[in-house]
Amino acid sequence: MELILASGSPRRAEILRTLGLDARVERPEVEESVLPGEAPEAHAERLAREKALSVALRHPERWIVAGDTVVTDGRSILGKPQDQEDAVRTLLLLQGRTHRVISALALVSPDGRSIHSGVQITRVTFRPFDSDLAEAYVQTGEPMDKAGSYGIQGAGAALVDRIEGDYSGVVGLPVPLLVRLMEEAGRPFRFRAP
Repeated sequence: MELILASGSPRRAEILRTLGLDARVERPEVEESVLPGEAPEAHAERLAREKALSVALRHPERWIVAGDTVVTDGRSILGKPQDQEDAVRTLLLLQGRTHRVISALALVSPDGRSIHSGVQITRVTFRPFDSDLAEAYVQTGEPMDKAGSYGIQGAGAALVDRIEGDYSGVVGLPVPLLVRLMEEAGRPFRFRAP
């Protein structure tokens, strides 16, 4: 499967490489605003589909995979922070509580004949912490391009008490969902010998 990853996320690209899937990376051009009344799951899946289709138009001969990840505290979608103050505010909102990380994927076949998509939800619980710790973490720069203002695969792991569900989904590319979508598309995942 010759694959293009419609994403600018180095974390998603690394997960694909770890699985032995070679993917060329190409950033999609999609407006990521939340539609009025749009549920977090629907928002993430819609964006994954739009990202995949936007790149598929430029490369009709290739398989395209795209993802979108959102964090929700049960009341609102917590996207990427607008600035450091927003990141600290988000982290303090999540501290000592459980939130949901919703990761969506879309897989488009060559010529756009079919599109398979879905979402995977992981519950993440942060340990209690104070504003000094949140501010120190934000000063590392790590949270600035991440939904929910943290990266579980980096220093942000120190904020986490536990997760319930798939770790790779919190990173941004849920492997169990990818494998299922590949099977639905008639291209089951296979391990490659070294």
